[in-house]
Amino acid sequence: MRLPATLALLLASLMPAAAGNALPDGFVYLRDVAPQIDQDIRYATADNFTGRPLPGYAAPECVLRREVAQALARVEADLARQQLGLKVYDCYRPARAVAAMWRWSQGESAGDKRFYPNVAKHELFSLGYIASHSRHSAGIAVDLTLVALSSAPSSSARSRAAREAPCTAPAAARTGDGSLDKSPDMGTGFDCLDAKSYTNSAAVTAEQRRWRNLLKAAMGARGFRNYFREWWHYEYSGAPRHAYDFPIERR
Repeated sequence: MRLPATLALLLASLMPAAAGNALPDGFVYLRDVAPQIDQDIRYATADNFTGRPLPGYAAPECVLRREVAQALARVEADLARQQLGLKVYDCYRPARAVAAMWRWSQGESAGDKRFYPNVAKHELFSLGYIASHSRHSAGIAVDLTLVALSSAPSSSARSRAAREAPCTAPAAARTGDGSLDKSPDMGTGFDCLDAKSYTNSAAVTAEQRRWRNLLKAAMGARGFRNYFREWWHYEYSGAPRHAYDFPIERR
C-alpha cells in the first residue's frame, strides 16, 4: 500500500537513527530525569487500538527531548503539593510507528474496537484521530494522565471484563478495579478515539471536567499546550520539531 506523499517525504527526511541503545543528542530517558513519574507505555504492548505492539517500541520506556523531560519534572513537582502526580502513556514515538498507525487505519485489520466504539475505522484518519505525522516523533509531545500519590500502588493487570469494555465506559469497568488504578476518572480511557475524549467535551461529568482542567492548567503553567481532541495529549512549546525514527530500546 502506498503512503501519502506527505508521509513519504517525512520518512525520507528523518534524522539518522542512533547506534545501539544510545540516544541522539538532546534526548533522555524520562527515568533519568524524573524517576517518580509513572510509566505505562501502551504502544510497546498489544493494549492499543491496533491490537499489537507498534514497530520501534523495543522497550516500554519514555524518551523525550531533555528540555521537555525537565519541564515535565517541574509539572510533577507542582502537582505533588496537591498529592497528585503524572503517569505517561506515550512520549517519543518513532516515525515508523506513526506510519504503521496510518497503514492500519487504511487496511482491513479491525484492531481493537474498544478504542473506537462509536466511529467507523475508515473515518479515523479523516476525522483527525490518526495522522500521517506526529509531534511525538520529535520528542516534544507526551500522552499522560494524573495519578493520586496517596493511592495504593497501581496494578497493570486488567480483568477480562476490563479488557472488553469500550474506552467510553465508566472508569470502574475500564480498569477492572478502580481502587488499584491511581488515576482519577478523566471521562474516557487513554487513546479513546471518540468525541467524548475532546478536552472540553460536554459529555463528561463536572468532576471529570475538573480533573481535565486541572491537568491542563498544570501542564500549561510549564509550557505545554493541549490538543483539543485528546485530553491526554500535550506538546511542549519552543523545542525543535525534527522527526526521528530511532527505536526505543532498554535504558
